[in-house]
Amino acid sequence: MKTLAIIIAFALTSFISHAQDSLKTYTVKVTIENPLNAKGHVLIGLHSADTFMKADGIQSAKVKVIDGQAIASFENVKQGNYAVMVVHDENDNSRMDFEANGMPMENYGMSNNPMLMGPPNFNDAKFELKEDTEINIRF
Repeated sequence: MKTLAIIIAFALTSFISHAQDSLKTYTVKVTIENPLNAKGHVLIGLHSADTFMKADGIQSAKVKVIDGQAIASFENVKQGNYAVMVVHDENDNSRMDFEANGMPMENYGMSNNPMLMGPPNFNDAKFELKEDTEINIRF
């Protein structure tokens, strides 16, 4: 009987601690290190696999370049896989502009700083969030 009580207590403790972990949220701090200038704003989006290149991010920020950097923080983010996408919207039209051939006219970047030939994909930019995280992105 004593053994059964210990097993039940252990199981409940594991369940409660796991439930508390799933409720915990984190902060993602994003720093863009090398904007070419301070024109316009930098648009920063935190994305899940479902929103990456398809919709607005889970959270987004519009920040100015100050002292050669653009910095934003996303608060209360649940544990999981995410990617950050960044566009330097120099002309402040709140979107990325493209050449007639489809090439971007404005600087952009994403988490993990992948060197891509072609459109970005979630797997190249994803990171696992399980603690407060700082991400540095270069254009």
